[in-house]
Amino acid sequence: MSETTTNNTIDPELLTILRCPITHSALRQEGDFLIAEIGGLAYPVRDGIPVMLAEEAKLPSGFSSLDEFKQRFGHATN
Repeated sequence: MSETTTNNTIDPELLTILRCPITHSALRQEGDFLIAEIGGLAYPVRDGIPVMLAEEAKLPSGFSSLDEFKQRFGHATN
């Protein structure tokens, strides 16, 4: 069984609009992930759709939990 390749490239115009929901920083695409410029949280892209849920994101090295990441990089919300 061969592996199917999907096109997970995000439209550059959409990429200029998307922001990390925790740090509110811009994102850059690296393979199948959108990486937050601040903090380095990595959001998966599945079947060409960015999954912008913090709970689905891959933590950068040095962090053991999403709560720990939020304490360092999170913005206050109402």
